[in-house]
Amino acid sequence: MQLGQIPRLKNLDSGNFFLIAGPCAIEGEEMAFEIADYVHGLCSRLQIPYIFKGSYRKANRSRLDSFSGIGDEKALRILKAIGDQYDIPVTTDIHTDEEAALAAEYADILQIPAFLCRQTSLLVAAADTGKVVNIKKGQFVSPEAMSFAMDKVKESGNDQVILTERGTTFGYQDLVIDYRGIPAMQSLGATVVLDCTHSLQQPNQSSGVTGGRPALIGAVARAGIAVGADGLFIETHPRPAEARSDGANMLPMDQLEALLERLVLIREAVTRAL
Repeated sequence: MQLGQIPRLKNLDSGNFFLIAGPCAIEGEEMAFEIADYVHGLCSRLQIPYIFKGSYRKANRSRLDSFSGIGDEKALRILKAIGDQYDIPVTTDIHTDEEAALAAEYADILQIPAFLCRQTSLLVAAADTGKVVNIKKGQFVSPEAMSFAMDKVKESGNDQVILTERGTTFGYQDLVIDYRGIPAMQSLGATVVLDCTHSLQQPNQSSGVTGGRPALIGAVARAGIAVGADGLFIETHPRPAEARSDGANMLPMDQLEALLERLVLIREAVTRAL
């Protein structure tokens, strides 16, 4: 797809990668706007096309008592308010066919979680909304096999598809990134994003709370830009230790500016080298 198909996406002439960033989950209005305001300001200054991300509901939790959301309608209204205030596209993930139409009323991009990337009816329901569909590559799926997930959306009459690399299962409690997957999925005709935070998750911990290696987010992001990723996905929070979901692998927000500045320089170098 062409990035120009994404409503309200700005700075498309800058030559920069685009950024999908925000909290793992919408925890409340104040927190969501704090993150959106800060990241939007950085991206405006650095001329990075920016999409705000926030999950309105967390359906895939390790434990029954894990945080799942503040209420669907409440979180979705916050998501839409951010998009309207900053005039930027917003995205959220969906988990069931019925959620597709609901989320599409508030979001510009519907994200399909990695565990559900082969769920045919969910992909078709997302396609039927006419929204951009971002499919995360399953930890168990090869880059080449993502052609089938993409085709399910396209054959449903929607050619607005993004594919996101988020690591491959490596044993029970770790993931590994195969950077060959980025050009492999681009060769399918897809716009490809690298998820720099979920790729560093450490799932299946004995505590029932997913771990992570956030100190490596910068290294993963730099490598992704170097191999030509079209966009990056980075979950960030002003106080990750207090985050109610996935705090263990989110980037502290005060580290984002320096990282983005370096990534812009790498993108410029890569562009000159091509």
